[in-house]
Amino acid sequence: MFAVIYRWRLLPGGEEQFREGWRRVTEAILRECGSYGSRLHRGDDGTWLAYARWPDEASRERCGVPDPEGIAMMAGAIAERMPETRLTLVDDLLAEPYVPAADGS
Repeated sequence: MFAVIYRWRLLPGGEEQFREGWRRVTEAILRECGSYGSRLHRGDDGTWLAYARWPDEASRERCGVPDPEGIAMMAGAIAERMPETRLTLVDDLLAEPYVPAADGS
């Protein structure tokens, strides 16, 4: 498994635009590129951070830009983009909690 961490500092008032763009881009990447998805976090230092997982680095490199409009929404809300950090999984002890589906299944 391969992962990437992204960090940004957003423009004041740009949070919702950024979140909407990030969601659009992430959903397009899930649909079209075979990623394992991403999680978006807001740090206590005011930065925003996303953690995205992929089967391998080559899958990410082949992806391209599946939602240019979503990318533009994100870009319009970013004051500063920090360098990304590429991660190779060494050990995995993260457990996902069971959350029942909305339909009860």
